[in-house]
Amino acid sequence: MDLGKQIPENPLFSAMDPSEVQQMLDLGITRDYPKGHWVSHYGASWPHLFLVEEGQITALKESPGGRSLVVMVIEEGEFFWGVGFFKEGIGMPVALIADQESRLRLWTQDRLLPFLLDNGKFTWALTQLMVERMLVASQILEELAFQPVAGRLAHLLLEQFEDQTGDTLTRDMTLDDMAARIGSTREMVCRHLYQFADRGAIQINRTEFKVTDQDMLQNFAGKGKRK
Repeated sequence: MDLGKQIPENPLFSAMDPSEVQQMLDLGITRDYPKGHWVSHYGASWPHLFLVEEGQITALKESPGGRSLVVMVIEEGEFFWGVGFFKEGIGMPVALIADQESRLRLWTQDRLLPFLLDNGKFTWALTQLMVERMLVASQILEELAFQPVAGRLAHLLLEQFEDQTGDTLTRDMTLDDMAARIGSTREMVCRHLYQFADRGAIQINRTEFKVTDQDMLQNFAGKGKRK
């Protein structure tokens, strides 16, 4: 990640002048994580704020039965935090894992707190980001509570479709990955994928999905026009 390019585009940094940005960066440390490494485990005391300088970090919850739910994916240039950064003694509500080789810039509460107290603009921007994340969490909860598995899966496929060109989706995610994104099981994902195919919404190949009827897929996701 080119910090010089990314900093002006980051809302948490954009409110500060260059000297304040550099002061904050100097208060942190960088740490590299190999692909698949656990940055923090569920329930751990982890009082850090971090910026993803390179790579990608996934925040996920795991059930006692071994099922996983991807809460969010933290991309390059994005911030995240352990709740212990703000309230001592509270364990992590999610686990953090490096999806790929990643580099984080980490700040501990004791080092960064004086800076936060002195810099109201950054603190206010961080508060706004926290509210945005709360709204995302609320949306996930609503989908899990009120939207059927088929709708959540169709929504996931449409999200992936938006990020690619053409009418094909490269199968970058396994069935387990897809199940973790929508809070289901690989068996249910497999079943609904073939239901979509039987209805003519998609074609399933070994390496890709082809979207053959996007309107139908949007209807499965609850985004289409009601008839």
